Order: sequence, then structure tokens, then C-alpha cells
Amino acid sequence: MSARTIAVLGSGIVGEVLANGLLKHRYAVVRGSRDPAKLAPWFTGAAGTASAGTFAEAAAAAEIIILAVKGSAVESLVSSLPPASLTGKVVIDATNPIADIPPTKGVLTFFTGPNDSLMERLQRLAPGAFLVKAFSCVGNALMVNPSFLGGKPSMFICGNSDQAKAEVRGILTAFGWETEDMGSVESARAIEPLCMLWCIPGFLRNQWGHAFKLLKA
Repeated sequence: MSARTIAVLGSGIVGEVLANGLLKHRYAVVRGSRDPAKLAPWFTGAAGTASAGTFAEAAAAAEIIILAVKGSAVESLVSSLPPASLTGKVVIDATNPIADIPPTKGVLTFFTGPNDSLMERLQRLAPGAFLVKAFSCVGNALMVNPSFLGGKPSMFICGNSDQAKAEVRGILTAFGWETEDMGSVESARAIEPLCMLWCIPGFLRNQWGHAFKLLKA
């Protein structure tokens, strides 16, 4: 498998799941956190080529970056990084614009509108980066090598660079997904709300073991 170094920015469960999945598939992984001490338990138990540091240190050390923080914090994170640590790199956006309020009858509230997306905001903040939306339409427990009786689920991605999307497709294939390319960054306006739809059965009926599948004639 690839020896490319991937930075996973975020000390939460999404970052941990993605980092462990990448290590499993023989990528070198550096995790970043505002407080690197939070990553000590993970780093101690991680197998393979693993390291940890600040957000800026992790981003600078990697060829590919995954944004795995809360949607409400990711704009501040991207703004805080030196432009040189993002420019020319593939940046996988796994975030959703979930507002910091409880769901209403199972439906999350987004802080973006229907003609806007968090990914578009991030692309404007980092114009030199090649952003690709991925991992945003499923829960963390199913992000790496999910198993369903109906076969491989669909991961919807978008971004302005075909080369960057091909790089992400390689990771998704290793992780057991079928990749569905929805086009340019503006398509995040449609992909991000899939998070709302995915969460409704969980909030209403505690059903979290599902993913989307695009069926083709």
C-alpha cells in the first residue's frame, strides 16, 4: 500500500477511527490536536508508523490532510494553519456544519443555508488546497471497511481537482467503499445534508448501522 503520510487533524473519535484505519492499510499517520497531550493514549497504543503533534506540526509533516474536527471549529482551524502547510495538498473534509444545539424531532440544525456549504467556506479560506469532501455521510463506526449484506456502500465525494479526488478514491477503495464523484465543490451543498438524513433513524429509533447506496440502472 501507499507510504504517503496523512495528517488527521482532530483528537475525537472520528479522527481516531480514520487514523487507525489508515494505519491498518499501511499509511504513515500523524495526528494533530490543539492539545497534543490528548493524543498520548492513542499514540502509545498505535501500531505502524504513527506520530502526533500540534495541528500545524501535523499539517506541515503530511502530504494529505484530513479535517476531522467539529464543524463549528473547522473554519477557525483552517484559518490558523500556515498557508504553506495546505497549499498544493489534498485536504479531505470529513466535517459537517452541525450547529451546537440539540436536534429537533431527530433533525439536526445546520449553520449553513441551502445555497452554501461548509466545504465551500473552507475552500475559500484555503484557495491553494485541493479540498475533497468525504466521510461526511456516515457515522464513525462504519467509516472503515463496513460490512453490509447488500454489498459495498456508496461514499459521495466532491471537489474541484480530479487528481485529488482520484487520490481520495484510492483511500476509499482500501476502506471498502464504492466512490461516487458528485463533481465540483458546490456539490457539497447536497452531500453535507446527507448527514441529517443518516442521523434521523439514529435519533428517532437508535438505529445507527446503515449507509447509503447509489443504485444504477
